[in-house]
Amino acid sequence: MNSNLAYENDIREELIGGEVVAMSPRPAVNHNRVAFRIAYLFEVYLEGKPCNVFSDGYDLFLDEENNFVPDMMVVCDPGKVKFDGIHGAPDLVVEVLSPSTAKYDRGHKMRAYQRRGVREYWIVDPVNRAVEQYLLRDGTLELETIYAIFPGYALAKMTEEERAAIVTRFKCSLFDDFEIALEDIFSGMLPEPQ
Repeated sequence: MNSNLAYENDIREELIGGEVVAMSPRPAVNHNRVAFRIAYLFEVYLEGKPCNVFSDGYDLFLDEENNFVPDMMVVCDPGKVKFDGIHGAPDLVVEVLSPSTAKYDRGHKMRAYQRRGVREYWIVDPVNRAVEQYLLRDGTLELETIYAIFPGYALAKMTEEERAAIVTRFKCSLFDDFEIALEDIFSGMLPEPQ
């Protein structure tokens, strides 16, 4: 396996459960757009604070059997940041779903993040414009909630009260004063091809 886990000949490799797994070819525009926007929002918020943002392309050496390249990480312990990547559990990990990675993001990777003590984990679905927020409680990553931008046809069927109850902003559990708007994550996306 290549020592840089990111992109080798347009194929992304990760060490998952001790096995080298070739991930999808380079991600699509919407995948990259969403990952970039999330990293940007955190970068702006964390300016001058002790935590740091690491976007796609940084190796995460979680343990001997699991070396990943998450779409975005926040690391608050500077001792985990080395020249070749992040060593140990980040405080927050964000994975943006792709058809070829969803199984790992929801399965093995999530369990590995849980075992190593990642405090917050997001699974972001660019197709459905949704963010699943998992928080570590008593050693288990539990689904806190799912935030989503509802499509126009669904909004048209809702009552005014139902539309008013839709949550469009949420907080990262790590920071009390950091509120994130779903529109800031999912704006500028291209329509999915038919």
